[in-house]
Amino acid sequence: MFDIITFGSATQDIYLISKKFLPVSGRAFATGKGICLSLGSKIDAEDAFFTSGGGGTNTAATFANQGFKVAYCGMVGEDKFGDLITGELNKMNINTDFVRKTGKKPTNIAVLLMQPDKDRTILVYRGASDLLEKKDIPWDKIKNTKWFYLAPFAGNLTGLTETLVSFAQKNGIKVALNPGYNQLTLSQPVLQRILKRIDILILNREEASLLAKIPYQKEREIFKKIDELTPGIAIMTKGADGVTVSDGKHLYRAKSLGMKLVDGTGAGDAFGAGFVSGMIRKNDVIYAIQLAMANSNYAITKLGAKEGLLRRNQTWPKIKVSVENCLTNNLCQLK
Repeated sequence: MFDIITFGSATQDIYLISKKFLPVSGRAFATGKGICLSLGSKIDAEDAFFTSGGGGTNTAATFANQGFKVAYCGMVGEDKFGDLITGELNKMNINTDFVRKTGKKPTNIAVLLMQPDKDRTILVYRGASDLLEKKDIPWDKIKNTKWFYLAPFAGNLTGLTETLVSFAQKNGIKVALNPGYNQLTLSQPVLQRILKRIDILILNREEASLLAKIPYQKEREIFKKIDELTPGIAIMTKGADGVTVSDGKHLYRAKSLGMKLVDGTGAGDAFGAGFVSGMIRKNDVIYAIQLAMANSNYAITKLGAKEGLLRRNQTWPKIKVSVENCLTNNLCQLK
């Protein structure tokens, strides 16, 4: 029996690092800034780094590092990148028996253009992972697990969200859901049915705002709404500003550990999987927040979504967690 099976994308991440990726400002860019490259020229990169990525494999890496028996269920292409990803997962003691291959599309690819010690721009090709269908999942075999972790889905995979959640409920499997935009914009009846069956809901503040239809600055109002939508634990990550968590009775808040950012890729996956790991191990929200915060903060100190993740016997700093009653604004606990 597995402790947990993860679902979501599997991506070959390719990092290219160069001082010649010049920043420019302009209204045409969504963030107000972009990268300038000379058209028609060949630009040297000072460094390159290759690793697997994608929410499905990133979260599986945390569970494996924490000593859990974990499998990844997903789709890769019939290509070298697909082989590289499955090979890397096997080396990490992540079971790949539920990984399927397709010739319809290549493996997902992400090319990350980075300036040294600066932010990055990611070019994404969404390929094979989005093609996973109901017929590709070995239902009789995946029911022998305690948890499902559903990372953000896209493409055909989005439609499997309710199917997987319903299957889990029928088979006594707990579910952690980190929904992406495609899942959060499912029809309201479908989304509401899904959320009623979730044990742990993991969102960033933009996603929480989208789900609750409330500006993310109004934190207590957001959690009041989300607590009505799901009986499970609800999490809102806030990047460098830390995290807020609700168990329906209390709001738990913690700040970031403030470690130096090298690469933020996969930080959300590291937090979500770290939190679930903590709940599996101790069923204690405060401990889960502390483990998740440490895992995500260590993750950003190295290139790649998997390189900096905590290991089971590694020592790590425990952040202070404040606890408030959901109905009042009184601080009732501090650890």
